[in-house]
Amino acid sequence: MGREAHSNRGGGGRREGQSRHVPVMLQRCLDLLAPALERPGAVVVDCTLGLGGHSEALLTRFPEARLVALDRDKEALRLSGERLDPFGDRATLVHAVYDELPDVLDRLGFPRVQGVLFDLGVSSMQLDEADRGFAYAQDAPLDMRMDQTTGVSAAEVLNTYPPGELVRILRVYGEEKQAKRIVSAIVREREKEPFSNSARLVELIRDALPQAAKRTGGNPAKRTFQALRIEVNGELTVLERAIPAAVKALAVGGRIAVLSYHSLEDRLVKQVFAAGAAITAPPGLPVVPERYQPRLKLLTRGAELPTEEEVAQNRRAAPARLRGAQRIRESME
Repeated sequence: MGREAHSNRGGGGRREGQSRHVPVMLQRCLDLLAPALERPGAVVVDCTLGLGGHSEALLTRFPEARLVALDRDKEALRLSGERLDPFGDRATLVHAVYDELPDVLDRLGFPRVQGVLFDLGVSSMQLDEADRGFAYAQDAPLDMRMDQTTGVSAAEVLNTYPPGELVRILRVYGEEKQAKRIVSAIVREREKEPFSNSARLVELIRDALPQAAKRTGGNPAKRTFQALRIEVNGELTVLERAIPAAVKALAVGGRIAVLSYHSLEDRLVKQVFAAGAAITAPPGLPVVPERYQPRLKLLTRGAELPTEEEVAQNRRAAPARLRGAQRIRESME
């Protein structure tokens, strides 16, 4: 969890102190993308604009590049819009979820792009906005929608989903070993009164867990909140569509960098990149025809981690995993 923050045309930063916040693994992301973005006319897509920190850095470092930036959060788009305003028409900000990337590029007339960046997970702005319900550290309405104009809230999930489905969500998306115990307590409590605020849920989780489970891994509510957020925003379903679409949008020589904060996200990215970098020919061919040759070259050995120094400066960087790939030939599809 925990990126810099989501935004539209990159505002002067996160209100107070936002401008001082450095996005996770910023320098490494820029270096990974650089060979594809240093040529004039390069187009780079920031699929998770947030507060615009990565976008601002991309536009600054690559003065000949055009930026297309997507975010589903209208407040993020507004704030980052202010931040990126000095770059004028080099920055195009779009209210969209990142699996809508092909439609966005088609609409803007960019059949192929030279760079794509994903910084997944919930943004600092969303965590820091008390009324959004993402954070377990403060009481707030249980909303958790990144786009508050659409979809079901976390409260609706808690109050209406069948127990078996809630157990699955907590186990799969939150990797919560005590899912059954927590869900039993949720079901018991929601019959008395529907859930509306985060503090009640946090308290219920604390009461439901055995002592041993409370002693490790930080706040005991963390995994449940993560699971609810992923469910509310359909994050893994969206990502399953978005990563292959982004790879397909790359021109030959183009590069993609993806920052994940959750093992399920990272596994998905790894699988797409590995499939693209594999030879798909039947075994035993003396010469591998072009259509079976890899379309991608991996740019990172496994997933790269933030440095200890970066984690010390920004605790939200701790779970980050970075993977990069380069498009080396067209698909023969």
